[in-house]
Amino acid sequence: MDPRFAQLTLDAALATPLYHQLARQLGDAIEAGAWQAGEALPSERTLAESLEVSRITARKALDRLAEQGLIRRTHGSGTFISPRFNQPLTRLVSFTEMLTQRGFTPRSRWLSRRLEAPSIEEALRLGLGGDARVARLKRLRLADDVVMAVEESCLPEAVLDDPEAVEASLYKTLLALGKPVERALQHITAVNADAELADLARVPRGEALLKVTRLGYLADGTPAELTVTYCRTDYYDFMVELHRAR
Repeated sequence: MDPRFAQLTLDAALATPLYHQLARQLGDAIEAGAWQAGEALPSERTLAESLEVSRITARKALDRLAEQGLIRRTHGSGTFISPRFNQPLTRLVSFTEMLTQRGFTPRSRWLSRRLEAPSIEEALRLGLGGDARVARLKRLRLADDVVMAVEESCLPEAVLDDPEAVEASLYKTLLALGKPVERALQHITAVNADAELADLARVPRGEALLKVTRLGYLADGTPAELTVTYCRTDYYDFMVELHRAR
């Protein structure tokens, strides 16, 4: 038996159903890092035999973990630990840095990188004149080859004149150019994926996504970045720490 399963203790005498106990303990172990993102879990049959429970109990426990976004099931391939992380709302950090810190391998799948005229809303929010151009970057953000989010960034040409210069981390590129984003305002709403967005994010049409709109500023207060990110709710959590006023 996998020694990690030896740490699980199920008690049929308790009022809590066995599948609840198993799902909670497995979930706690996954959150604690006992399994790494992308690692395979045993089949229902192997899990049931290892823990001496019924296959129905094993299946219901895994169903519960899948609902929580902790595991993903791939038909014909098996059950795998999902990439998942909590993003603190009080720190300005890049997607690449955040994933790397948590042991994931970040990657971008570029959909487009080009210079073009901004929309009216983009020009207003970035404080641009009528003849201005922006660098527009659209990509899929991946962790260990799993699509986590769909992201579109818009930056004034004066901040980024060569969209192709961004390879992985936008913030790292801006830092190298001497134009780092020092602060940002972030707005989070819930949206339902239309057909195009659902196809890109690899979710069912109408699935709820978190829409994160970020307006970033240079040290002198100049608007430098308008980024809209559509995050998959089965992989993304946002966290903020609160303190009681004294």
